[in-house]
Amino acid sequence: MMAAEYFTYTGGDVTRIRIHESLTVIPRRAFYGRRNIEEVICDADVETIELWAFAFCTSLRRVIMPGVKVVSDGAFCGCEALTDVQCSELEIIGLMAFRHCKSLTSINLPSAKIIGGTVFKYCTALTDVKFGNKLERIERCAFIGCRSLRRITLPLKDSMITDDNIFTGCANLEHVDLAGGIHETVAALQLEEWKNDLNEEIDSINQILPTARAGGDLYNDVGEKAIVIRTWIRAVLRKIIHYKAQHHRLLADAATTLEFVSLPKDIVIENVLPFLELPSYTFEVEGWEGEGEM
Repeated sequence: MMAAEYFTYTGGDVTRIRIHESLTVIPRRAFYGRRNIEEVICDADVETIELWAFAFCTSLRRVIMPGVKVVSDGAFCGCEALTDVQCSELEIIGLMAFRHCKSLTSINLPSAKIIGGTVFKYCTALTDVKFGNKLERIERCAFIGCRSLRRITLPLKDSMITDDNIFTGCANLEHVDLAGGIHETVAALQLEEWKNDLNEEIDSINQILPTARAGGDLYNDVGEKAIVIRTWIRAVLRKIIHYKAQHHRLLADAATTLEFVSLPKDIVIENVLPFLELPSYTFEVEGWEGEGEM
């Protein structure tokens, strides 16, 4: 029994497990189907949870994995009681990793980069998901059947929504928040009309998304939610790029004016212009080489 590597058995049913600091990997199927486990706490040195390691641990309620970077395919699939997942360093989540976690209501994934296919499929109690600026890709059917999902936080990345079926069946998905400091950036724009226009574009998703069809069948009716979000991201990015260019033109004009009134150029560059620059906001857009900073 592989689970003996991770705890000292003293008789009776084991309900709480602490993964020792000497381990960096929890092997595949290590605790598969152990129905009595309620809590798992990983040492910060544990970095990888392999395939199906905790799948169908139907009493598992809490998982603390502060150093884990990779959760492999099916790792927590079928953990129907799971409600608390703490994973601040998690970067890659494999196929079906949290599929059928029917009690999970929210999850915060600030370091996530890759969200595999069907990761949260049929997590029917899930209402709120937060991603950070590191998110690169959400793959097919990731949230299919999450009928309670209402709110999701995403970065502005054009290539992130990879498939039209990502939010199929998410009938209650009505609100998208943007990760990062874009609102600070908008507030720093020089003209009020620019701020208003960009804020209206950002806020428009929350008027459009509630009316977009969720779809019902994976193959025949994937719905419009993912399409609407992808289209909105591109529209916001276009306006950001446009106003960034306008802002830089104003900066150039300001620099010329200051030099004209005999302010030394080095003073202008080092002490004046930085106060007019926009706060940094990293984004990606199709056709844009690399990352731009606004």
